Amino acid sequence: MTAAPARSAWILLLTGLAGWLAAVTLTIEDFKLLQDPGYTPTCSFNPVLSCGSVMATEQASVFGFPNPIIGVVAFSVVVTLAVLAVAGIGLPRWIWGGLWLGTAAGTVFVCWLIFQSLYRINALCPYCLVVWAIITPLLAVLTQQLWGGDRGPLGVIAEWRWTLVALFFAVVLVLMFLRFQDYWLSLV
Repeated sequence: MTAAPARSAWILLLTGLAGWLAAVTLTIEDFKLLQDPGYTPTCSFNPVLSCGSVMATEQASVFGFPNPIIGVVAFSVVVTLAVLAVAGIGLPRWIWGGLWLGTAAGTVFVCWLIFQSLYRINALCPYCLVVWAIITPLLAVLTQQLWGGDRGPLGVIAEWRWTLVALFFAVVLVLMFLRFQDYWLSLV
């Protein structure tokens, strides 16, 4: 049984809650849009920050149902395990490994969605941005939990985790700026 350090446990809990809230809110917005095609989601602010534009695409339901439902389920697992971790309860390594695998898969999915949003859909969903922002810190904490102190490649990744998270943020922000620079610069 491995207990997560208190700081890591709280990061897991906060990122899990943020992701869960974003997914639940987006699911509610999606259902409202399904009920009333004329509904304007609360997260549609302008041509670039527009959940409605994103939710109307096939990428918004890759597996035949709205993607946020995946987030509701996945982040529920994160929150549940994080609550146990905050309480100081040790969990078997295989549970941490399973959570890491799920988060790694989620990170790959998020990267695909980032590409789709930037270069196919041409719009950004604010609630999706929340998930984009929390997925890599979540993966970083789990990587440290599993491989912190190891000598192999995953140990090196665990050691450099926050640098990699910062690099991910920097790349995504630059891509978002470059893709929509005409719009962003028109606001100045």
